[in-house]
Order: sequence, then C-alpha cells, then structure tokens
Amino acid sequence: MNYLKIAWRNLKGSKLFSVINILGLSIGIAVTIVLLLYIHAELSFDKMYTNQDRIHRVLLHTEDGVAKEIWTGIPSALSPALQNEIPEIEYASRLLKHDYGGNAAIIKANQKHFSEQKLYWADAALFKIFDIEFIVGQSTTILNDPNTVVLSESTAQKYFGNDNPLGKLITLNNSEQLEVKGVFKDFPSNSSLSCDIIVSFTSLQYHLNPSWGNASFETYCLLKPNTFVDDIQQSIQQIVDKNIPKDEQWYSFTLQPLERVHLYSASYKDNYSSKIGDINEIQNLSFLAILILLIACINYMNLITAHSQKKAKDIGVNKTLGATSRTLIFRFYVETALLTCIAMIIGIVFTIVMLPFFNTVFQSTLDIAMLGNVYFIFGMIVIWLIVTLIAGSYPAIFLSKASTGMMLKPSFRMGKNTILVRKGLVILQFAASAVLIVSVIIMHKQLQFMQNKELGFDPENVVAIPITAIQTPQKQHTLVKAFESLATISHVTKAQGFPSVDVSGNSLSRTQDFATYIDIRSNAVDPNFVDVLKLNMLEGKRLSENKQDADTIKEMVLNAKAVKQLGYDIKEVVGKKVYMNNRIFYVVGVVNDFNFSSLHIPIGAYAFHNGTRESKRYLLVRTTGSNVSSSIQQLEATFKKIAPDAIFEFEFLNKRLQNLYTYEQKIAQIYVMFCGLAILIACLGLFGLAAFTAEQRTKEIGIRKVLGASVTRITQMLSLDFVKLVLIAIIIAFPIAILIMNNWLEKFAYKTDIGLHVFLSAGFMILTIALITISSHAIKAAMQNPVKSLKTE
Repeated sequence: MNYLKIAWRNLKGSKLFSVINILGLSIGIAVTIVLLLYIHAELSFDKMYTNQDRIHRVLLHTEDGVAKEIWTGIPSALSPALQNEIPEIEYASRLLKHDYGGNAAIIKANQKHFSEQKLYWADAALFKIFDIEFIVGQSTTILNDPNTVVLSESTAQKYFGNDNPLGKLITLNNSEQLEVKGVFKDFPSNSSLSCDIIVSFTSLQYHLNPSWGNASFETYCLLKPNTFVDDIQQSIQQIVDKNIPKDEQWYSFTLQPLERVHLYSASYKDNYSSKIGDINEIQNLSFLAILILLIACINYMNLITAHSQKKAKDIGVNKTLGATSRTLIFRFYVETALLTCIAMIIGIVFTIVMLPFFNTVFQSTLDIAMLGNVYFIFGMIVIWLIVTLIAGSYPAIFLSKASTGMMLKPSFRMGKNTILVRKGLVILQFAASAVLIVSVIIMHKQLQFMQNKELGFDPENVVAIPITAIQTPQKQHTLVKAFESLATISHVTKAQGFPSVDVSGNSLSRTQDFATYIDIRSNAVDPNFVDVLKLNMLEGKRLSENKQDADTIKEMVLNAKAVKQLGYDIKEVVGKKVYMNNRIFYVVGVVNDFNFSSLHIPIGAYAFHNGTRESKRYLLVRTTGSNVSSSIQQLEATFKKIAPDAIFEFEFLNKRLQNLYTYEQKIAQIYVMFCGLAILIACLGLFGLAAFTAEQRTKEIGIRKVLGASVTRITQMLSLDFVKLVLIAIIIAFPIAILIMNNWLEKFAYKTDIGLHVFLSAGFMILTIALITISSHAIKAAMQNPVKSLKTE
C-alpha cells in the first residue's frame, strides 16, 4: 500500500510526464483493443455450429487448361454420390444461389414485390449438417418436396407481418409458386452461410438430371467422427474415375474444413458468400496491434529514463537507508502498474467511444457487449501485465542498479549506454511509424491505380438492369426498343453478364474431339455489346442476331487472349470453326483484351456469342451522360410501364467495378486510421523528450544567448539531435517497407510501381511531423530570458 502512495505522489508530482505517458498508453491500448476485437470477430466465424469440426466444403481444383484455379462451385452430381457411396460421410448438401450468384430474385408475397439477394436452393440434408434453429416447421421433413421453401425470421416478418406463414404461397420471378413450410432464425452475422430464403433442391432440373459438367454448386458435407480427410479425398477421386474417363477429367476435389472457409478463401473463384476475410490481413492487423502497443511502451520507457535524473536523489537516499535493488524494482513496477491501470481504464473508455465510429466507417458489427466477455476481461488483464512488464522493465532495472554515490551527486547524468538505449528506442518508434506511413501511401496508390486503370472498355455511363423477372422474349424485346427510343440513351444490349459479373465457364477447342482446348468465359449477348462497352474490334465484324440451337451457324467474337491461346493469328482466325459445349461456332470477329474480372486476376480468354442456350439476364444501357438522374427516371418509368409485375433495379457498371475492391479499401482505411494514431503516440513521446531536453539544457541555452546565439541557432541546436534520430529511423524503415509492400502487392495481377516519390513523400511527412512536435519546446526554450535561465538549478 505504501508503494501505491509513493507511485501516486510521483504521478501527481510530474503532471506533464504523467499525462503524456497515460495518454500515449491509453491510445495504444484502445487501438489494440479495437484491433483485437476485429480480429476476434473474424476468427469467430462459424464457431456456433455444434459439428463445425466435422463440417467440410468441397473444393474443385482445375487440372487442365491455361490456369490452375480453385473453385468453390462443383458439379451437381457429386453431392448425392458422396452421401450414397462414401460411408464415412453422414450427409451432403448442395447449395445453388439464385442466378448463380448474379442478380437478385424477385419475390411476390401478399401482393407486394421484393428483391432478394440471398435466395438459395438446397438439399434437405443442409439442416442436418448445420444446426439451424426453426421457429416454425420441422427441420427433419422440410424441403423434401419440390416447390417448397423456408424463410428466415426477418424475411417472414417482412412478407407476412405477424401472420402465420405456414402454407402461404410466394412467387419467384413471376413464374414459380412456392409453398412456405417453415421459418428459421436468422443466421448470425459471423456465419459464412447466410440465407434469407431456402428453396427445395428437388424443385430444380439438376435434381433429376445431375451433371458432372456444370460446376456451379457449393457443397458441404458432414463427416462421421474420427474420419480421416485424406481417406475421404481418395474415395472422392475413385467416384470421379468411375464416372468420368481419365482423359476427360479436368478437375479434382479436396475438402476444406469449415473453420477455414471464411479466412482462407479469398483467392477462390465463385464464392457465394459476401463475407470473405483474408488470413494474411488478419496477420497484418495482429502485427499492427503489437506494433502500436510496443510504440506506446517505448514511449513510457523513454520518458521515464529521461525523467530519471529528477528521481535520482530520491532513489539514492532510499538506497542509503537500506533499500535493495529488488525493493526498488518492485517499487518501479508498482508505479508502472498504476499508470498502466489508469491508461487501461481510459483506453477502454476510448474504445467504447471509438467502436460506433469504427463500425460505421469500416462496415463492421463489433459489439460493445464483447467488452464484458470473460475472455475479454482475462485478455485485458494479460495485456495490462505485459505492458507493465515491458514498459517498466528498463527504467526499473536501470534506476535500481545505478550507483548510490553517483545518484546523490548534483551533477548526476545518465550514462552513455542509457542515452544510446533511449536513442535506439526513439529510432525504433519512428522506424515503425515510417513503415506504416509508406505502407499506407502504397496501399492508397494501388487502390487509385485500380480505380483509374484502363480496362480495355469504358464502364462510365453504363447501367445494368436485371430482367430475369420478365419472362417472355417478346416483352424483353419491347423493353429494348422502348429504351432505345429514349433521347438520353445511346445504345442497349441484352447480355448474360458483364465485366465484374461471372458468366459461363466452358472449354473451347479447335477440334471436335477436344484433343486440346482452353478454358474460357463465354457470354451470350446481342450484337450491340461492342457499342455499349465501347470495345475495339481488332478484326472481323460484330455478331449477327440471335441464333437458335437448331441453327448450325452460330457466331462468336473472341478476345485477343483467346485467339492467342487457341494458337491462331488475329488476321487468320476470322471464319474459323471452333467447338464449345457440343456446339459449333464460327469466329466472326476479334476484340481487344479487357479486364472482365478483378485486377487480382490476369486477363483470360473470353468469348461473346449469339447462342440461345444461355439466358440473357441483363439489359446493359449506355446513357449519353448528359443528365444521369433524368436518364434513370426515364428508364424506370419505361420499365414499369412495360413490366409492371417486375421490380426495376439498376447498377452503374463503374460502381460495380469499384465494389470489387471493397475489402482492400476497408483494410486501407483501418491502416490509415491506426497509422495516424501510432504517429500521434510517437509524437507524444517526442514531445515529452523535447520538453525534458529543453529543461535539462536550460543553463546551457542561457550561456549561449549571453554569448550572442540567436533564437534560430538555438532552435536548430535543440532540434538537430532529434532530426538525426528520425533520419536514421527513415533509412532503416524504407527497406523493410519495400519488402512488406512488395509481398502485399503480389496478390494483384496488375499493380502500381513503388517509385522514389513514395519514399520522398513519406520522409518529408515524418520529418515535418517530428519538427513541428519538437519546435514548440525548442523555440520556447530559445526565447526564454537568459538571466532566468542562468538562475536555474
């Protein structure tokens, strides 16, 4: 108790240093808490399922073609084979998202229309794999019958209010009636699986005619206890060998544990979930949390050792009166523990204030209630102990080991080793800050590069309108003609998809036997696609009007990449016959290469064609750009007039492309915010050290002023030592930043260059911040009356 009183008296006696220390530590602790809460939320995904350690998702690995990829979609025939032929698998279920994850479903319920993004078809076994709680209905019998559906609690409330939804009918896309058989509780926000509407898989043709070709179905399976995954994967390969000849196998399968679905799927294709994390970013954020806490601890160590001269006489007296080194170490740790405890409390208050802002800016759902969690409280105690041990270690050992005689001398000064350590800690602080600044600048530069890169087509002023709810081709044709007649519209085309929306994945060959082939994305479109997207025709002509399946002359326009992969020259490919999906196409034109997917992925082979087997789900409309809001109003009015039973929805193509990088933007914002706080903490320490240095050299400054030194010269003298340390920190930091950011940029197929200007900007920024921080004390000391300075003890 006596030590606590001494610690409290010391804190009150050095108000400036105490405030700086507490503020620096509290900010560091608050930042660490927020980051740890975010990391915990990411790591908590799918932990709520009872059998989560036995649930696996099946992944498809492409084996042939140009690029080896991992897909989350697999053929519909595999799931029933898994359950029927592999005894170690208890249940398997397919999931098919509406429109293969494309546009929203249009639901009519209670004479109202709703747009739904989370409609899935699934096997009844889904409810045996995942313990989904039902409010109404029995999960054991639900979804066995075709044309049946179950709704989430919020969706049922939205459709039917407080009425009992059982037995009621809803209509999907103005064509298919579904009977409501149950209501389940909404999926938690930290579940990779998130459905609002689940329709029986028996409603689909894929149930009666399962295919080994169309890989569009996410598949989950529940393994029996104590099952070896390697054995299951071998059994799956045996099933593939039994159903597909070896020379036609273009894929293999592996199992992915549910616990890895959220954080280890960022690079996989065709993910249905919109909640995809990245384990690499979690590791980076963990490093950031440790780094910021370390910077805060270094602050404390620096300021306490710098301030130790004032404590020297007190410690010397205590040693003379018999205090041992162990006693003094304990005393300093008590003082550090008290200060850290105060900082911890303030840090938690900062966290409570920060969380709503953090959730709003970064679109997260971190809950303040998590602060009352037993594990969180335990974690805070651990952080408190760690910070106390780290922050208090050097001051406690240094001050307790110093010679009693030296400490009682009026001229007591810290030794060279102590000063070197303190300088080293300042360098470490600013090196860490410099790494963060360079990282943030490069992240911002890469995001700007992605947003401004020439994509090979023009996404500006293009509007995508889903038309799946308009069932008849005649009505769709009428809508196209009506749109074309509007003064603010320049071009309209129907399309299966568009850049940033996935289309069909197929194999394309020069020969009918598919002895050699390439992987290609194919998009069924109308002839105007060239004008709408402003693609450049390199050779040949655009497509003719739609060709029926019975028509033997179907046409295709390839991009330059596809032509190269087929082994043709652009000048010779026009008129050549190619084969895709048991259909013959004639190449009539070649367009330039364009980025039809994220810039994470290199440009691949792409084909536009006029076959009719694939449905065209969108109208792509290019406006004149003169009055966008008026154009949208006209489009909506025209749409509602021709298709009153459908919902008018639209999306600007350029906005859709920007949304491909939402996760990177969110992570970059987190880095910007916490990088700023890390620099603030470092500057608080520098501010305190500058104050101490100015105070320590007060008499020297007075003498220099008497001898004629100017305010500018004295300010330079006081600032120079710190500027040298910051420059050394910059030199150390830049190579480290290059290594870190080169590794981060590796996940992009197209990336910005790390130019010299990045480091010049970062260096200038750090030096400016440091000089502003130091200069206030330096100028104040330089302007002080020399007579008063010379009287200072």
